[in-house]
Amino acid sequence: MPSPRHASSKPDEAAAQGPRVLKKYPNRRLYDTRSSSYITLADVKRMVLAGEDFEVRDAKTGEDLTRSILLQIILEEESGGVPMFSTSMLANIIRFYGHTMQGAMGSMLERNLQAFAEMQKQLVSGQAPLMQNLMGSYLEQSRAMFDKMQEQMTQAGAVFPGFPPKR
Repeated sequence: MPSPRHASSKPDEAAAQGPRVLKKYPNRRLYDTRSSSYITLADVKRMVLAGEDFEVRDAKTGEDLTRSILLQIILEEESGGVPMFSTSMLANIIRFYGHTMQGAMGSMLERNLQAFAEMQKQLVSGQAPLMQNLMGSYLEQSRAMFDKMQEQMTQAGAVFPGFPPKR
């Protein structure tokens, strides 16, 4: 999954500079190369919420660590307050790792989140009357994607007896 590519609040300046680069050092500290200062995960979360374009790189190897940092933020959010994911949902997500449908599951979740974010944007922009149509469309898209995924699993079962494995 690529690093977050969000619209910056200053498009011309951000486009000229490219994504904001954060370096992660072995002492687990994050260094913001744009502001020349150390930052925390809370600061990175604020960047995500502000829609800033950034990437996190290992200071020594240059390896992209953006996903890892985003997962850390999710873990902190899930550990405090009211979690977004139930235990059952997390278990189901884990079951898809290594499964032939792993890519389809990731794509389905991503498309559903994008559709949900678009619906939320429409609601916030005062277009509540459209919400009923958007919600119906969103639910229909979700159902169609789920049905397609089930059909693919059934077809795989016909070709490969014993698939999907019983859990």
